Amino acid sequence: MLSRDLVDSLFPPDLPGPQHWERRYPPRGLPEGAEVTRFSPSPTGFLHIGGVYTAMIDKDIAHHSGGRYLVRVEDTDQARVTAGAAEQFAEAFGYFGIGPDKDHATGGYGPYTQSAREQVYLSYVRELLRQGKAYLDFETQQEAGERTARQRAAGALPGYYGQWAVWRDAPQQRVAEQLAAGRPYAVRFRSPGLAGRRVSFTDAIRGELTMEDNRNDAVILKRSDTRPRLPTYHFAHAVDDHLMRVTLVIRGEEWISSVPLHLQLFAALGFPPIRYAHIAPLMKQAGGSRRKLSKRHDPEASVSFYIAHGYPAPAVEYYLRGLANGRLAEMPLPQALAEPIRLSEMGTAGPLADLVKLDDICADYVATLSGRTILADVTAWARRYDPDLARVLDAEPDLALRALAIEREGVANPRKDLRKWADFRNVYGYFFPEFFQLVTDPADPRFGGLDPDLVRAVAAEFAGNYQPTAEDWFGQIRRLAAELGFAPSGKAYKQDPAAYPGSIVEASAVIRVLLTGARDSPGLPAVAAALGPGEVLRRVGALRLRVSLPGEDHRPHAVDGLGPGPGQQRLRGLRAVLAGLRNPCRDEPRDQRRGERRPAPPGHPIEVPPRAGVRRLGALVPPLRERVDQSLAGREDVHPRPVVAEPCPALPVGAEGAHADRPGIGGRPERAPR
Repeated sequence: MLSRDLVDSLFPPDLPGPQHWERRYPPRGLPEGAEVTRFSPSPTGFLHIGGVYTAMIDKDIAHHSGGRYLVRVEDTDQARVTAGAAEQFAEAFGYFGIGPDKDHATGGYGPYTQSAREQVYLSYVRELLRQGKAYLDFETQQEAGERTARQRAAGALPGYYGQWAVWRDAPQQRVAEQLAAGRPYAVRFRSPGLAGRRVSFTDAIRGELTMEDNRNDAVILKRSDTRPRLPTYHFAHAVDDHLMRVTLVIRGEEWISSVPLHLQLFAALGFPPIRYAHIAPLMKQAGGSRRKLSKRHDPEASVSFYIAHGYPAPAVEYYLRGLANGRLAEMPLPQALAEPIRLSEMGTAGPLADLVKLDDICADYVATLSGRTILADVTAWARRYDPDLARVLDAEPDLALRALAIEREGVANPRKDLRKWADFRNVYGYFFPEFFQLVTDPADPRFGGLDPDLVRAVAAEFAGNYQPTAEDWFGQIRRLAAELGFAPSGKAYKQDPAAYPGSIVEASAVIRVLLTGARDSPGLPAVAAALGPGEVLRRVGALRLRVSLPGEDHRPHAVDGLGPGPGQQRLRGLRAVLAGLRNPCRDEPRDQRRGERRPAPPGHPIEVPPRAGVRRLGALVPPLRERVDQSLAGREDVHPRPVVAEPCPALPVGAEGAHADRPGIGGRPERAPR
């Protein structure tokens, strides 16, 4: 045992004694049964979702018992502190609502960062040295490595104990010589543990546990050549939990083996023992077995994963509470969030973290929210993670609310296709012109292999007859499907597929793809109403009319395989009409010297702008002409973009008369009326 003078010479002369800190951090005066809990993350990497799970339990236990919940950052391992970890903690605490009741500014038991509590720890280390319950250890790293090698060769347990603890009983003179020589030292706890002795304690989750007592002389204060002089976790947590008046420590099961050492430290410091509750870790299904959710291998282990993807915090909390207590998973979300978590109901096997189940819970939760709440939450999320989306939502909130209302408001079973805020662009992005990519190719595979000419005809007739306020909105599609020879139902088509180019299902799919870009979407009338008539016609009118001239390779059409029937006859007629079109308004370069439009070379595909194509189709197909002209008359106000209303002059006949055999190609140039 070292003399008091020698011990005191190792510390600042003005260092307060333990009684100073006892007075500064008095008992809290809470009612009996009130628990003071703490969450103690280490800033040595990103925060694990298991940390949110633990903090949620800490906070719930404290608040339901009338106690206090605090957060203490355990950063004594300064060499491993990760830049940005503190900011991530703050973001996670705010997002999931697990921030402490008090912080540095408002709490009376701070500071709540261990690196700022150096003087507190030094006071208690000095006290243990004065009492001979700790000693100086001058072992170098090289000597420590050699000791470990000898223990391995002898089959002994690793550690600093018994005959391996060479500085445990070193005489004061030898210690003084080492100090005089300036050799750095650490301070070790003099463990009272004995070989073969077992210790028991009661875990708040697992009940009574018995294990071998600690015999290792653990380091409690790091080497004297480091600054600041900080303790190890074992010692710091004992001092802090006592002075912050923590009554219950909830932590991972990996700390169970440290309990005997921690109980020894509490006894040596003269503190009443603390209660522990060791929770099982979150697990992941990997093939036929389970393993711990890993920071290294599983992106969903990081809290940032959930924030960056915009998982709604109440849904995540509900899911985690259900993992802690199974009864909570059976309750509606509001009730489950209000009910207390009970440690007695927590199991000792790690609960399985299942993202698929979490997605379902999130979908159920989002389905209960109003459109305005969703819009506010998505916009707030997007300001950081999708700025383009935030800009569009700020500019068009009414369109966003109309989209969100579809099949969600005023229905018994609202849509559940929105699970997290990162899904918003994929689920609702097609409503916004800034994000929607117009479908211009009639051979697009999303049309399901329907003949391109028939796709053009469906789009043309729909645009020419569109009535946005029609009471029977879908009747428009039924009528055009009948006009173009589609079967009235899927059943009718299956009974005689050779007689039709498809059923009304395929006809409506054309309009659905043109409006939404997909074959699956909410009801078309609601989608069209949300978009507005101008945007509907812009999207339908974007489809190219592509005409092949002689000399271009003919690509076989699906209709070629149809047997006799009205569908085949109607489609062949439409193809003949489209093949006979002139070159209306191809955006070819204009010869500025002659003021004429240069003709397209033979065999070159001709692009027909949407509105001109509708006019020409109306002029050449008598059953459609009158309705198309009436629909297009005076409709410039519903087209958000300029539309060419005048076809170009007919193609001139080449010197070789290549087009003389084509009706309307080799004759006198014509102009359609303005």
